[in-house]
Amino acid sequence: MMYVDRPSWPGRGRLWSHLISDVSLAELHAFAEMLGAPRRGFDRDHYDIPADRFAMAVWLGAQVVPSRDIVRLLRAANLRRPKHLSRPRPDSRDLALSVPDPRL
Repeated sequence: MMYVDRPSWPGRGRLWSHLISDVSLAELHAFAEMLGAPRRGFDRDHYDIPADRFAMAVWLGAQVVPSRDIVRLLRAANLRRPKHLSRPRPDSRDLALSVPDPRL
């Protein structure tokens, strides 16, 4: 089942919703593709959906839930991926530090 909270999270001059699946990340990605959400909207365990796509998400079958239920549903499905447990993305400084200096 797909779930979405109402657009209430401000960012970049817009309001955003969270879109999740309680089945799998594969289901989430497939639904987001049908919705036309770009992959860059994926954040570990959910998609950030702009307010203008909220009605389409509901029309496609996402169930509207309160924001407080999003994390509860992800945890119950064992799909929660909190930031503190996610592997950090290396930035250019990290990459520079991991390359051995040939002069040594």
